[in-house]
Formats: sequence, structure tokens, C-alpha cells
Amino acid sequence: MLSAIYNLLWYPALPFALIAAHPASMRDYRERMGHGDFPEITGASRIWIHAASVGEIEAIRPVANGLLERHPGAIMTITTMTATGREAAQRRIPGAAAWMLAPFDNRSAVRSFLARVQPSVVLITETEIWPNYFLESARAGATIAVVNGRISERSMRRYLRARGLFHDALGRATLILTQSDDDARRYAKFDLTAKIVVTGNTKIEAANAETSTEEQIRPELLAFASGRQIFIAGSTAPGEDAVIANAYRELRKDFPQLALTIAPRHLDRTPDVENALRAASLDYVKASQLNSSGAARDADVLILDTMGELRSFYRRGAIAFVGGSLAPGRGGQNPAEPALVEVPVLIGPYHENQKEMVSSIVSSGGARIVKDAADIVIEASKWLGDDATREEAGRRARASVSRGSGGAQFALKHLEALINLG
Repeated sequence: MLSAIYNLLWYPALPFALIAAHPASMRDYRERMGHGDFPEITGASRIWIHAASVGEIEAIRPVANGLLERHPGAIMTITTMTATGREAAQRRIPGAAAWMLAPFDNRSAVRSFLARVQPSVVLITETEIWPNYFLESARAGATIAVVNGRISERSMRRYLRARGLFHDALGRATLILTQSDDDARRYAKFDLTAKIVVTGNTKIEAANAETSTEEQIRPELLAFASGRQIFIAGSTAPGEDAVIANAYRELRKDFPQLALTIAPRHLDRTPDVENALRAASLDYVKASQLNSSGAARDADVLILDTMGELRSFYRRGAIAFVGGSLAPGRGGQNPAEPALVEVPVLIGPYHENQKEMVSSIVSSGGARIVKDAADIVIEASKWLGDDATREEAGRRARASVSRGSGGAQFALKHLEALINLG
């Protein structure tokens, strides 16, 4: 009954969904409607992996590449909710056959997409519980699994208000691989027949595998980082840039050589970051405009407005703030990347999506909770003013996060046991 109502509501909602998605090209529009340039599928195993955006692509990458290594004849289609995610997927999972924007969860769009992709295996990542992705994939005969599954308490309450719909959808999955015991417990509330296994966060493995390759940082960014401490604010959300800018301005009074890098979670927010820096009377350069002219060496503030450079640039940080965490509603971004390169972490109080990991790092002494600019100044000063304490905090952060590694290989093991990709 709820499924029928959900699909009925899509008829008036579709125009508004298109407006909200604001497709930038005919390609984007076609992909959102379940059309597009699909790979040849004759005679090959077919895998559809859906991930929300850049961070989720980075987390599923070792699983996707592992499957392609084990089954080189398989045809893999990757979908994301954002164009930047699609770009990251093409760059980070080059062995896939197609990278697309995901279809709307409108039944007609999903059916059109599935008729073209014809997946035998569907892997849905993290929080992307779109009912028709499950219902229609099962109807098309695909085996469905959730990988790196995560449900916050806030999301759980929302799902339970439409329990019948989400029970029906998740009931089509055969396997659910979760990041934590808490996530597994929340999935279990749906009374599913699917096997639920805690594998840990597959992104930890992805970050850990690349922490030693200095050459991935381009020379212009290395020039900015040379010879000074850097405060890196990664994956910032609306409202956080101004807080960071004000905190940095105060920190400069005691640490005049300190530099700042802000990397917004979504690159289309770069103008917001610029406005926040101008309001704080801070000059800046943008990573997208750097060249060999020396502008990077002369600047104290860098806006990292480019794709794929934050992960490697964390290695040059003295301390890091992890965004999406100063205000309710976003749940916090993943602190694994700075922690794994021994950079101590500051994170806001609203980090429920990363609760277990943050609690572990805080308990180890590798992270501290901050609620505003004043807190950031106080906590950052303790680390910036004492190299030995800061370095020890970084080592503790890495050790804490590293204990959760191995998730990608564990996930691959269970996927191999479940399905024959042939």
C-alpha cells in the first residue's frame, strides 16, 4: 500500500525533482530519467553500484576495483547523485564501463535504467535507501546487497514512520554489510531475512593504502605548504567557513606563520567560502588558479576548490577540522583521512554519522570536540603550541582508526560467498 502511494506521489513530484537537481546538460537530464549511454552487455556479468557522491565513491572504490580484479570480464556501471561524484567515479574506478548520474527513484526512470543496464548484481552503498532501486532491481531478477551500510538514529526515526515501505524495499536485499554494530542493530529493527554482517568502514582501507605517496600532491600545493604549519578545514558545510575564518584570524595572533586551507564539501559552494574569507578580511588564493608564478608561496589562505586533492593534502596538515559537524542535520564527515596520516582532528558535536569512529579517536587522545570558533582556538592552540603533544595526538588518531581497517576485504569475502559473478 505504501509503495503504491509512494509511486503515485512521484507524478506531481517529478517536475520539482528536476528543478531541484538542475541538470546542467542534456546528458544529465537523460541520465536522471534513466536514459543515457549504456555499455554493451551481451554475454558478460553485470554489476550496478550506486553511491551518493565523492566520499561514498572513495569508500566503495576498493570493493569495486576488487570485484573488477577478480572478475575482469564483468561490466560495471557506477551511478552517483552528483556530477562531481560521477567525475570521481570515473577517475577512481577506471575499470568500470559506465559512470552516470543515478536515475530518480521514479518507477518509470528506474525501470528504464534497469532495462538498459540489466544488472545481475546491485550494490547500494551507505545511506542510499531508495525504495524503487530495491523493489525494481528485485523485480528485474538482480541480487541486491547493501555495502558499507549506515543508518543514523535520526534517519531511523524517519524510516520507521514509513516502516512498511522501507521494510518492503530492504526485504529485497540478500546481504547487508554495515559499518558498525549500531548500524547493524538499526537494520535489524526491520526484521529482515537478509544476512546482516558488520564489516567496518571500507573507506579506511582506501585512505590507508595511499598515505605514503607524496608525489600525488602537485607542486603548486606543495609550494603553499612548504615550511609552515597548516590548519586544514576539510569538507566544510554552509555556515562553517565563517567559523573557521574567524578562528583562524584569532589563531594567527599567537601563530603568525600558520596557514589555512578550506575545502568545501561541495565545490559549488566555493563562492560562499570566498565571501566568508572576505568578511574576515582574509586574502586567499584558489587551488584551481594556482600556477608556477609564486602566488601559492605568498598566500596564507588556500581554498581547495579542486577535485581529488584533499585526501593527499591532509598529509601536509598540522591539525584538521572535519566539517558537516557544527550544526545539526548533516551528521559529520568521515575523520578517517586526516587521522590515518597522523593529523589530529577537531570535529563538531553533531557527528552522529561517525559516532563510533569519533568516540574512538577522542578516547585515544587523537581528536577533540569543538562547538564554535572559541573552542577551535582553544583546542587548536594546545596542539599548535606543542609539537610533541600534537605529533603524539596524530599517532594516536592513526592507531585508533587503523584498528577498524580491513572492511573492504571483509566485504569482498562476503560478496564472493553470496554471488557468482561468473
